[in-house]
Order: sequence, then structure tokens, then C-alpha cells
Amino acid sequence: MAKEITAQFKIMAPGGQATPAPPLGPVLGANGVNPGQFIQQFNAATGALNGKVVGCIVTVYNDRSFDMQIKSSPASVLVKEAAGVDKGSGRPNTEKVGKITRAQCESIAREKMEDLNASSIESAMRMIEGTARSLGVTVEG
Repeated sequence: MAKEITAQFKIMAPGGQATPAPPLGPVLGANGVNPGQFIQQFNAATGALNGKVVGCIVTVYNDRSFDMQIKSSPASVLVKEAAGVDKGSGRPNTEKVGKITRAQCESIAREKMEDLNASSIESAMRMIEGTARSLGVTVEG
């Protein structure tokens, strides 16, 4: 007999450095997941990312077991990292905070390709360029 799914939720946490302290611990506990056990597995799976924010989809079953699916970092985090800025612009249409090249945009699109609903690398690049524009980062090239 298949396990029955009782909850499914998404979280964002720093790879390899997550702790059961808030905000993760309360979210995990409220959904019936043992925070200590989850944090150990999450940090082991994302140890190579070392502090880079990653997404995770957690599926909880009726016997309190869980599965997790690690996703890539959000596009905004990758764009800010490539541009070398800490945060995006408050007024992205008028104030530009950084620049990335078309090659950097393509590498971000290739990294995110499996998580995007794009059919080609060109359409994925257009999605990343849109994210960059909304952050006040210009794409050159």
C-alpha cells in the first residue's frame, strides 16, 4: 500500500548551513517533520553549495516520514551574485545597480534550466534577463 501524503510545502534555506532554529524549525514541526532529522539530511545533500540559498520541496507522509527535493538557487540570487551586488534596486527602471554579460546570463539559464518551464536555452535566458531587469541589473551584449 502506498503512503498517504499529509503535507507538501516549500522552504528556502542556506545550503549546508541550515539550523533547526526559526524560521525552519517551526515550519518543519508544524507540518509533522522532525527538524533535527531534516536538517541533517538537508545539510548533507547541500553541503557543496556552502551558504548559497537553495529551494527545497518537502513531502510529508502519514507515518511522519518525508521526502525532499532540492531545487537550484532562485534566479534573483544568481543574478545578484553574478553582478556583484548585495540587493536589487528600489527603482529598477531609473536606478541601475549592476551589469552582467550575456555569457553570465546564459550560464545562469543553464544552471536553472531543469527548474524553469522553458523549452530552449534562449527562452530561459529571456526569463533570466527579465529577472535581472526587475532587480535593476542591465544585461550587456
